[in-house]
Amino acid sequence: MQIPFKIDSSIRKRRMFSAACGIIARLRDAGYSAYLVGGAVRDLCLGKVPKDCDITTDAHPAEIMKLFPDSIPIGASFGVVTVVADSMNFEVATFREERDYEDGRRPENIQFSRTPEEDVARRDFTINAMLLDPDTETLFDYTGGYEDLRRGILRTIGDPVTRFSEDYLRMLRAIRFAVRLQLTPEAPLLHAIELLAPKLRYLSAERVRDEFTRILCGPAPDRAFRMAAQLGILKELLPEIDALRGVEQPKEFHPEGDVFEHTMRMLSHMVYPSPELGWSILLHDAGKPACRGILEDGRVHFYTHEEKGAVIAEEVMRRLKMPGKMSERIVSAVRNHMRFAQIDKMRTAKWRRLAAEENFPLELELHRIDCISCHGKLNNYLLMLDRLHALETAHAEAVPQPFLRGGDILALGVPPGPKVGFLLKYAADLQLDGIVTTREDALNAVKNRLIHPADL
Repeated sequence: MQIPFKIDSSIRKRRMFSAACGIIARLRDAGYSAYLVGGAVRDLCLGKVPKDCDITTDAHPAEIMKLFPDSIPIGASFGVVTVVADSMNFEVATFREERDYEDGRRPENIQFSRTPEEDVARRDFTINAMLLDPDTETLFDYTGGYEDLRRGILRTIGDPVTRFSEDYLRMLRAIRFAVRLQLTPEAPLLHAIELLAPKLRYLSAERVRDEFTRILCGPAPDRAFRMAAQLGILKELLPEIDALRGVEQPKEFHPEGDVFEHTMRMLSHMVYPSPELGWSILLHDAGKPACRGILEDGRVHFYTHEEKGAVIAEEVMRRLKMPGKMSERIVSAVRNHMRFAQIDKMRTAKWRRLAAEENFPLELELHRIDCISCHGKLNNYLLMLDRLHALETAHAEAVPQPFLRGGDILALGVPPGPKVGFLLKYAADLQLDGIVTTREDALNAVKNRLIHPADL
């Protein structure tokens, strides 16, 4: 099916789109067919600016590399060459058929073809199988993707069990596309996911991690995770989150419902999604099922769930092979998410040290979203904002340079050892609390403490 398709002039002026059109023109000048394909075409049909532009052609990898000597041949054995144009990378794929998927990811047999109809038949969803000729402004739709977009339907090309068996990750992608593009998955597609969900365990940790991260950083992640739970995906890939379903909480603190419902509401309240924030929200209460208890008066409690949750978060991060620094930040946020409940009772020195921590912005935002997703009380969050504003107004650092150093303590006759560290912290606490305001005051305070050692 050929459909006239007008490309907006503002899109044509974009550097990436212009470079992609240049690649297509060069291929065609050499006698080959070439089109834009996949997500770029889909996004153009939706009136969006494409984030990347993929190209499909009947030129074989060796022929592509001859035309573009600076191209990168990684993936050439699968018919894909990375062409560099205007300092940007573009995937240029040869028309091909793929057969005999043995591992739920890669085809064992690839056969190059000469027609775009054969090429799009191997793709995942109809909405990702449209071709666009940027010269004639003609859309080629051999699978009904254009009409599916118009109707708001997500549908695989052919039998969904077959498509998902070729690459199990397509089940996660189906959820992401459905939510991101506000499409309704067809019933056979959903049934296929329910049937094949156990196969997701064969996916590499990195692919699972990256797909979930895209979901967490995209629109309506709560809807995506609800769908993943209903279809059995969470049970296979994130059983720690699936276990939150049905774990009831005290209604006076959590009128919204069980732990899973609370977590989903938190995901829906992200304003500036990031991988660290998304994963911290997802895992912050992961320790609650194991820590749930009932007091003598019948009240439910989750004592130490933050510590248990940090252990679980670390296990999940390790399993998904999350990069070290990101893993540390997420685990720290899970471990510390309850301490903001005591902000109003903290002495000044303690909350100022907390505010100076590298992970503080992430943990403060986690606390805000936690509160608005249950009881709605933001007293401590607002108190912390007021304190930070006061520091900013006074041009003061949360933790300024201390008045005293180790040498100052040694000069008072204190021998090297733990006592030096104790006295330094004592002086620093007085400084942060505003009790001492000069170096001389700090020294006098330490001298007085040495005269009256108390628990030194």
